[in-house]
Amino acid sequence: MDAAKTRSFVNRTWDESIIPALGDYIAIPALSPMFDRNWEKAGHIDKAMQLIQGWCREQGVKGLATEIVRLPGRSPLLYMEVPGSAPGTVLLYGHMDKQPPMAGWREGLGPWTPVVRDGKLYGRGGADDGYAAFASLTAIKALQEQGVAHARCVILIEATEESGSPDLPPYVDHLADRIGQVGLIVCLDSGAGDYERLWLTASLRGIVVGNLRVEVLKEAIHSGTGGGIVPDSFRIIRTLLDRIEDHATGEIRIPGFHVDIPPDRREQARSVAGVLGAKIHEDMGMLPGVQPMAADLAELVLNNGWRPSLTVTGAAGLPPLEDGGNVIRTGTAFKLSMRVPPGVDSVKASEEVKRILEADPPYGSRVSFEIDAPGDGWAAPTLSPWLEAAIAEASERYFGKPPCVMGEGGSIPFMGFLGDRFPKAQFVITGLLGPASNAHAPNEFLHIETGKRLTSSMAHVLAAQARAGSGA
Repeated sequence: MDAAKTRSFVNRTWDESIIPALGDYIAIPALSPMFDRNWEKAGHIDKAMQLIQGWCREQGVKGLATEIVRLPGRSPLLYMEVPGSAPGTVLLYGHMDKQPPMAGWREGLGPWTPVVRDGKLYGRGGADDGYAAFASLTAIKALQEQGVAHARCVILIEATEESGSPDLPPYVDHLADRIGQVGLIVCLDSGAGDYERLWLTASLRGIVVGNLRVEVLKEAIHSGTGGGIVPDSFRIIRTLLDRIEDHATGEIRIPGFHVDIPPDRREQARSVAGVLGAKIHEDMGMLPGVQPMAADLAELVLNNGWRPSLTVTGAAGLPPLEDGGNVIRTGTAFKLSMRVPPGVDSVKASEEVKRILEADPPYGSRVSFEIDAPGDGWAAPTLSPWLEAAIAEASERYFGKPPCVMGEGGSIPFMGFLGDRFPKAQFVITGLLGPASNAHAPNEFLHIETGKRLTSSMAHVLAAQARAGSGA
């Protein structure tokens, strides 16, 4: 495989075709079903899916077959298949549903406004994960352009990843005979510690999500009338949170939410700390003077990948500051998002959180925890020698530096399911969500140069898989 030709073809395809198509995709507010209960009527997911399928059909990939598959009561799935000239099957995975827009975008930017600025494509969903279908097909086409063998490739692009991938297992079951046995799984929906090398995700945390509600009054009353008599719902909810999290340290108090961290993962954390240094926390955008939760850089890496953590991601019952009168409110609700390490059963963990929060309500208040879409974490199997070598070669060839491996703090719910479904498969989990890329947040961007290099790297891995045989 000629690296210069691969780089030239991939760069040209990105500049002339992928970036304009991604711009059109970004402009479509294709919210994940959890964030748009009327998604089917709105039609945005269908429009985005058809845009992606149309682009893929126009690329002239030999033997490409595409189909938007629809199961009753489910979001659509784009199924693509490219016949191979080498043994085995590679499954390439991505998603095209998006998180909500959020406020706080900088001037001239917006969630549905594609803008290229300083080598970055801004807008919701470009890097998470709209580019996956475009990059996957371009990597395959790069091999065909040079007559380089590749295995049969199956590409799945789903529409519920940001909702916890509830629709994916039914589709994989429905398509099981068409997918067949898989030797290599490639997922382009993960993160990167920097934009200078190829990053591989070795593990993913799971997630426990739910709405915690505390109610104390039938209707709001004057704080001068009830203050000191009626317990404040915010104080109660603050007390409840301290049952599961130490407010001083952020440590999760529930013993079953912690796991023994494998020695090799600790070594990987030390390696990442050595590569990134203080950028581990400096690139987070913390305000001047704000300190990270640990001084040891390797411990920060482990905190993010192998330890549980709690974030309050939403609230109800709290009026805007300008509307906050002297009133004791009827209640307070928080949306809780708790990341849990690989090996923790997210369903059982959700039930444990519910039991702890709802037990013995302070002051006899009405307390409820509504569980919403738990997802298990996942740890990748050890890389086969051929794949480890291919990753190293690709990173050196297209990034100019050796690769790095780390545990990812976020979740890709479908990976655990795929690991169980294809236990002999090798995994390449990588992506473009590097420093300040702001997935799910304002000013989300895709780092274009890294997108190009990653696409070329995936072409290299597919070629290596073909040389290795089935890749299993």
